[in-house]
Amino acid sequence: MGEAPSGVLHRQLDSSTRVDEVTDRLVTAIAIGEYLPGARLPGERDLAAYLGAGRMTVRAALARLVDRGLLETRRGRGGGSFVRQQWPESSTEAVGRTLAGRLDELRVHCDAVCRLQGAVCRAAAEARTDADIAVLTRRLEEYRTAQTGLDAQQADSRLHAAISDAAHNDVLAGVLNDLKARVSIGAPAHLWGEPDTMRAVEERALREHELIVAAITEGRADDADALARAHGTIDFGHITTAMRRAGVLTE
Repeated sequence: MGEAPSGVLHRQLDSSTRVDEVTDRLVTAIAIGEYLPGARLPGERDLAAYLGAGRMTVRAALARLVDRGLLETRRGRGGGSFVRQQWPESSTEAVGRTLAGRLDELRVHCDAVCRLQGAVCRAAAEARTDADIAVLTRRLEEYRTAQTGLDAQQADSRLHAAISDAAHNDVLAGVLNDLKARVSIGAPAHLWGEPDTMRAVEERALREHELIVAAITEGRADDADALARAHGTIDFGHITTAMRRAGVLTE
């Protein structure tokens, strides 16, 4: 049998390398809590669009994660790819490869997110209606009573969406969401950190959520801005914690 033409070989190598990159990103997204145990990943088409990869590349990467025991595939209605475990030791090298060299980039983006999050909360404090306050109160209570992990992550997302709605500024909210996507590794979801630190951070977030919602409800725009900026530093803390565990940050 003759050798493959050089062009075909290069395409095969490029394809294999791309699958490696997407696999590492998905492993890292799970490890740092963008996708938590029990979470359903988006469908192949949506995931490919989000990752900027072809569907076949994403399909191959997902198959690798199933083989590694990170995902399970469920068939039928409500089926899809679901996270089984978050950060086994076998994921550590992939996390290191994905995050290495990105500290400065992620720091700048996280700082921008904090500043814009403050601006959104300021706008919410200035523009909220009685109906907005009722929704915020309900969403805060949903977060307060949520189970740790996936339930809390989803309740947090609903609360932040309600704050954005209360700002009544779609442009500002859109810019904030775009910036959050740049911080994200592989998911359109808020990263949630490692299992060992998760509950403590959730409790911190609850205290800060209560203060932010109170400031918005009472129309204290300066306080809402400052509190939201401080709250936003949680994300960068998750990232640096993951970098330390992966051995790519020692300071």
